[in-house]
Amino acid sequence: MGKPTGFLEYARREDACRPAAERVHDWAEFHLPLPEEFRRQQGARCMNCGVPFCQTGMVYEGSTFGCPLHNLIPEWNDMILSGNRGHALSRLLKSNNFPEFTGRVCPAPCEQACICGIYGDAVTIRDNELCIIEDAFAAGRIKRRRPPQWSGKKVCVVGSGPAGLAAADQLNHRGHSVTVVERAEHPGGLLTYGIPNMKLPKSVVQRRINLMTDEGVSFVCGVDAADPKTARRLMEEYDAILLCCGAGVPRPLGFDTAGVGGVCYGTEYLKSAVERAQFGKEETPVPSAAGLDVVIIGTGDTASDCVATALRQGCRSVTQLVRRPRADYLDKQGQLPLDYAHEEAEAVLGTDPRRFGVQVQSLVTSEGALTAVVTTEGDTLPCQLLIGATGFAGCESDVCRAFGVEADKTVHTLPGSFSTGVDKVFAAGDMRRGQSLVVWAIAEGRSAAAEIDRYLIGYTNLVTSL
Repeated sequence: MGKPTGFLEYARREDACRPAAERVHDWAEFHLPLPEEFRRQQGARCMNCGVPFCQTGMVYEGSTFGCPLHNLIPEWNDMILSGNRGHALSRLLKSNNFPEFTGRVCPAPCEQACICGIYGDAVTIRDNELCIIEDAFAAGRIKRRRPPQWSGKKVCVVGSGPAGLAAADQLNHRGHSVTVVERAEHPGGLLTYGIPNMKLPKSVVQRRINLMTDEGVSFVCGVDAADPKTARRLMEEYDAILLCCGAGVPRPLGFDTAGVGGVCYGTEYLKSAVERAQFGKEETPVPSAAGLDVVIIGTGDTASDCVATALRQGCRSVTQLVRRPRADYLDKQGQLPLDYAHEEAEAVLGTDPRRFGVQVQSLVTSEGALTAVVTTEGDTLPCQLLIGATGFAGCESDVCRAFGVEADKTVHTLPGSFSTGVDKVFAAGDMRRGQSLVVWAIAEGRSAAAEIDRYLIGYTNLVTSL
């Protein structure tokens, strides 16, 4: 299996990127696939470890270690090497419903657990995964799969993010009639509204939605399940309810912003940007960054996505304030890594937008509008748009109250279960787990689906990921 000396013969080679100065002028995906020869080499680098930690899927010292979906990584890496993309696809889909999502936005904890990376560079697992699924779509190997018969049971999934979609996909393939309700205008949740198009094209999300619809899943948008009347109706009509509403309550900024225009949270800003650029909305709750001085508070993917979005909207300047010192972010070689957004800022503005060990101390306003921020270092930064990307405090409480579910920051579920304690009501994803990764959300959805299946018919053959 595999090429025993591949990791010695071939260097790690990631998917190429379009030039930063070029890609900031559009919303198109910035990654470019590798030619077939180089992709096979990347598959050959897999060492076929006796104990493949890449697929362990555990939490170690507060961080994810290995793939939470337990993807059969060495197997499909070997299939890439041999050129057997069909078999690679079959092994990949055994554990992951949506490789086209994780292959684009997952931070790849599998690579962090790769044995090859201990003394060298880890295998390009995420890029290999994306290659398999996109090659399959292009070649027409992704076919509609309808269950051979229907169970007669009806399940309602509230929320169409990665957890809700994964659960809906699993339950549909078991023959249950699944309806996904979503309060937004378009399905996809975080995948649609929380991740910019250049990282995850909305056409990719819609492609999966279309496939699931063709396989029997119903999507109904514009339904707010936080309305008690709506919740009662859903409880009456369905045999099981799965709440997958995320953990969208933002963490407070820590200073008073009441009555100040030009202040928003990262998720609000990204959603408005998607509505403008991809769905053609002219008026959104959050203004465009065009011509404005933008200050972003926080680090992580959301903050980076806000930087990249502001650049594409034509901001005058962008500054990212990071609370922790620069030394906390250096790699093993003592270098400060640049992600795609920071590369773009350097290409457009000539400098890394990050300032470390700095926080906002106060706001400067004029007639209720934000004009500048004063930092803890005592300097004043011009600012007409302040974006807080400081993480999330928990799930929204309105939906929980409507269904009679106990919750504080997350929904309370029975020990070792996805059941809320309210008959036929279950919860999964960030709503149950707290703010986490897309891959964890998919794992939660798959495992919740297995429990719901057992609840409905007394047994299940669905595999749990957790």
